[in-house]
Amino acid sequence: MFPKVLCFAAITAVAFAQYHGHAFSSNHISRHDGHHEAVHGHDHGHVDYYTHPKYEFDYKVEDHHTGDQKSQHEHRDGDAVKGTYSLHQPDGSVRHVEYYADDHTGFHADVKYSTHHLHHHY
Repeated sequence: MFPKVLCFAAITAVAFAQYHGHAFSSNHISRHDGHHEAVHGHDHGHVDYYTHPKYEFDYKVEDHHTGDQKSQHEHRDGDAVKGTYSLHQPDGSVRHVEYYADDHTGFHADVKYSTHHLHHHY
């Protein structure tokens, strides 16, 4: 489901840019599918299969006409996910988030904001 959502977002960004001037959008997905391992349950005759989840993706959008600027990078290896994203807020500040999650410690995020100083010419 996630690849379909990401693909839809990329297509929407490109279609939007066609009607509103110059914009830039990119994405990259790498999947590292391992071999399926049989996991035998307690039911007789029932076999589940498990593949070690491993992927990496990133995307970036820059549309200076609308001010839409954001990016994200995420990496997963097994039960550990690590990533960063940044987003330009409507007030001109930029939100930077670094996050990490695993089965042992849960989800952790470090959120920082930076502001751009505006110079007024009188």
